[in-house]
Amino acid sequence: MAVLTGLSGNEIYCLHLKGLKPGNLVIGNSIYSLGFVGGLGTGFKTMLGGEVTQVTDLIRDGRESAYRRMVQEARQEQAIGITGVSSELVYHSGNIEFLSIGSGVNREEADPNQAFFSTAADGQELYCQEDAGFTPLEFVLGNVAYSTGIGGGIMGALRSFGRGEVVEYSNIFNRTRHLALERIMQEAMRVKANAVVGIRTSILPIMGMQEMVMIGTASRHAALHPAYNEQPITSDLTNEEMWNLIHLGYMPLRLVLGASVYSLGIIGGITSAFKALARGEISELTTLIYEARENAIAHIRRDAEACGADDVVGVKTYVYQLGGGIIEFLAIGTAVKKVEGLTTVTPALPAQAIIRDKDTFLNTAELSLGASLNDGSKG
Repeated sequence: MAVLTGLSGNEIYCLHLKGLKPGNLVIGNSIYSLGFVGGLGTGFKTMLGGEVTQVTDLIRDGRESAYRRMVQEARQEQAIGITGVSSELVYHSGNIEFLSIGSGVNREEADPNQAFFSTAADGQELYCQEDAGFTPLEFVLGNVAYSTGIGGGIMGALRSFGRGEVVEYSNIFNRTRHLALERIMQEAMRVKANAVVGIRTSILPIMGMQEMVMIGTASRHAALHPAYNEQPITSDLTNEEMWNLIHLGYMPLRLVLGASVYSLGIIGGITSAFKALARGEISELTTLIYEARENAIAHIRRDAEACGADDVVGVKTYVYQLGGGIIEFLAIGTAVKKVEGLTTVTPALPAQAIIRDKDTFLNTAELSLGASLNDGSKG
C-alpha cells in the first residue's frame, strides 16, 4: 500500500543518506479532565506558589498516554522508529486533548539488530544528530506546572514597593525552570542515554497557571565519559548548530538558564511615568532592565562554571511583563567544552539538511483580501 508520511522531500533525502526510508504518519491522543477533587487540591496549592504537582502530573500522564499510543501504532505499522515527534495540547470544552504526531521510518535494508527509536528531530535534524555521532534512543520531555501563588504574591507585592529584585519571584521561577531540566535528564537516564539533544523549551498558559515543558531526544554518544551516564549532557542548540560545533571539536555539556524578577517600585514607577510625558530616555527603566539582565546572565555563568565549560553559546534572552511594574528576565544557552579528537562523520552537511521547508497551504480566510499569496515562509 502507498505510504502516507509527514516527511518532506528534503527530509526524505537526508534520511536516505543514513539508510532510512519513510513510513506512515502515526498519531496518538488522549483526552483528560482535571476533575473536581484535583481542582480543589490545585486551588489550595496555588495559594502557596511554586509547582502545582496535581497539574504537572495530569499533563505528564496525558502527554505520556498520547505518546505511547503513537508508538503502539508505529509498531503495528512495523516501523523501526518515529521521527519528528510532537507533544501538543488542544482544548475541547474544558477538557484537554493531548496529541502526539510523528512519521514512521524504516531501514532501506533490513537490520535484525536495529532497536526501535523515537526522536523529536525531523528528518533533516535526525541526519545532523547521527552525523554528529549521536544515536537516537527515545523522545523525552520534562515539564512543570507552576504558579506564583497568593502567598508569593503577597511577599512579592510588599517587595515591589521598593525598586530592585523580587527575590521570592526569582526563587520560584528559577526553581521551576530547573525542575523541567532535571526531569528531562531523569527520562534520559531511564533509557540509558548519556545525552539529551535538540531540546526545545515552551512556556504555555494552562488552567490559570503556566507550564514549562522541554522536549528533546535522549541519545548516546560514544565519545562521552562514563560519568555522563549518571548526568546526561543537555543542549538546546539546533541540530545544525550542534553539528557545526561538533565538527569544530566542541561538545555540548549542559543547557544553562537563569531567571531574574525585578520591580520598578512605586517611587520609580511614579518618576518614570512623569518622565514618559517628555521625549527622551527613561533612566529608571533602562537601569532596571540592565540589572535584571546582568543578574540572569550571572546565573548561567555560574551554571557553566560548575560543569567545567569553556564557553556558553547560543545565548538567548527574553523579557516578560508580569504586571504591576514587575518584569522577568530569562537567559538560556548551552555550555560547551573543547574535546580532543571530536569530529563529525562527514566533512560537510548536504544542502538538503539546512534548507527550510516552506508551507504550501495558506489559510487567508481570517486575513485581509489583500494578503499576499506569494509568501510561502513558515510561521
